[in-house]
Amino acid sequence: MGIDPTAQVHASAIIEEGAQIGAGAIVGPFSVIGPNVTLGDRVEIKSHAVVTGDTEIGEETIVFPFANIGDIPQDLKFKGEKTRLVIGKRNRIREGVTMNTGTEGGGGVTCVGDDCLFMTGSHVGHDVQVGDRVVMANQAALAGHCVIGDDVVIGGLSGIHQFVRVGRGAIIGGVTMVTNDVIPYGLVHGPRGMLDGLNLVGLKRRGASRAEITALRAAYQMLAQGDGAFQERARRLSEETDSEHVREVVSFILGDSDRSYLTPS
Repeated sequence: MGIDPTAQVHASAIIEEGAQIGAGAIVGPFSVIGPNVTLGDRVEIKSHAVVTGDTEIGEETIVFPFANIGDIPQDLKFKGEKTRLVIGKRNRIREGVTMNTGTEGGGGVTCVGDDCLFMTGSHVGHDVQVGDRVVMANQAALAGHCVIGDDVVIGGLSGIHQFVRVGRGAIIGGVTMVTNDVIPYGLVHGPRGMLDGLNLVGLKRRGASRAEITALRAAYQMLAQGDGAFQERARRLSEETDSEHVREVVSFILGDSDRSYLTPS
C-alpha cells in the first residue's frame, strides 16, 4: 500500500493492500479502494463509493457517493481476464455512476478523458472510449465498445448502442436511443434517434466562426439532398471543401465503422 502522507483517509474507509493514494487525495467515510487502484494527486472519493479493479483515476477528479468505479464488465463473455479502467483528470463522477473495466475482446481498456461530467446514475460500459469535456446527463448509458468524441453532450435517459461512434461536438437529446453512428456536430433526438440538424449552440459556444458554421450547414444540406449514396456525397464533399470542420465530418463518415450512420432527415 502506498498512501502519500498528505492524503486524508477517513478512519472508516477501507484501503486494500496495494492501493496507491496520491498527494492531497481525500477518501471519505465508508468508501472502499481496491488493491489495484491508483488515485492521482488531489483526487477526492466522497463517502460510500467503491473504486475497484485495475483502475487509475487522474488528478483532481471527484467521485461522489454510491458510485461504483472499475467493477467487472456486464458481459457474459468475460471470464476474469485482467483488464483496466483509465480515467483522466478533473472529471466529476456523480452519485450512482457506474464505469466498468474492459474485456479481452475489446482491447482490454475502458478510457475516459479529461474534464468530463457524468451526472447521477450514468453508465460507461466496457471497452468504451470517451473523449474530453463530455457531458452525460442523468441515467444516460453507453453500451460496450462505444467511441465518444470530445465535447459530446448526451441527454438524460438516453442510450447509445454498442459499437456506435459519436463524433466530436455532437449533441444527443434526452430519452433517445442511438443505434447508428452520429456525425461530428450532429444533433440527434427522438425515441429512435434521428439526425435532425447540427449542434449550432455547441459550435457557437466553442467559438466556431460564422464561415465555418455556414460551410457546415451547406455540407449538411448536400449530405441530406445531394445525388448518389450517402458516402458518395461525402467523398464529393472531401474534394470540394476547404473547411476544417467539414473535413472532420467527411473523415468521420469515410472512416471505419461497426455500425451504419444516422443520415440527415
